[in-house]
Amino acid sequence: MTQPLIARSLQSLHRARTELGRRNATVALVPTMGALHDGHISLVRLARRRAKKVVVSIFVNPTQFAAHEDLGSYPRTWKADLAKLTAEGVDLVWHPDAKTMYPDGFATRIAPEGPALAGLEDRFRPHFFGGVATVVAKLFTQVRPDMALFGEKDFQQLKVVSRMARDLDLGVKVIGGAIVRERDGLAMSSRNVYLSPEERSAAPVLFRTLKDTAKRLRGGDRLKAALADGAEAIGRAGFVLDYLEARHADTLAPVSSLTDGPVRLLVAAKLGTTRLIDNIRA
Repeated sequence: MTQPLIARSLQSLHRARTELGRRNATVALVPTMGALHDGHISLVRLARRRAKKVVVSIFVNPTQFAAHEDLGSYPRTWKADLAKLTAEGVDLVWHPDAKTMYPDGFATRIAPEGPALAGLEDRFRPHFFGGVATVVAKLFTQVRPDMALFGEKDFQQLKVVSRMARDLDLGVKVIGGAIVRERDGLAMSSRNVYLSPEERSAAPVLFRTLKDTAKRLRGGDRLKAALADGAEAIGRAGFVLDYLEARHADTLAPVSSLTDGPVRLLVAAKLGTTRLIDNIRA
């Protein structure tokens, strides 16, 4: 099996990208922060079906972490990641360091609005989407893909990046990939490794609560009551809830019933020191 080309400098990236684009081959980008799991691999496989050439970026982006968050301890598994990408036939891995992405004197940042100010993740991580939008815009201009694949688990992020690509005419089609779950329903995440055995046993309550809430809403229950009961169930399982919300699936605006749809149920909660997020279609 042939190992992907690995680019660590902009010069080597641009050379490799020129080679990939010969004969007008379509190029797909899968942006990641490494610590790859089956959710990432599902995006790589979707990219392979959609494009002739696949680029995966691995960069733990410091600008989307607040001072109290887990930048220093975020899992880094380069050798295992490279082995997985080799097995999937990825063509190029873009693996810059922070100095390459944010050189001395770097002074430009994107301040997204619209879905970035929906009152979900932005309410608890106000720094986050500015960091995401800036690094993704850089990745798009560096790699120049025809399309980019993002997981639906980070649903608000998907909407923010999609809007940014449209608003700034970046020429990249943003495609969402379905959430990949463990057998018990827990959404796959690089942060799941932080969970203790007891926490891991409790973690699937998030997904079960989302499913139960969606079922109640489809059965005609009132939105406010269904969400309140869901929040109570999450708290009983040992979580500290940040939000359990029903939002319009396209705009992320609040809704009052399923008739305002399409509707997405979104949840974020901490279990011990680990913050988990999830969402489903209502």
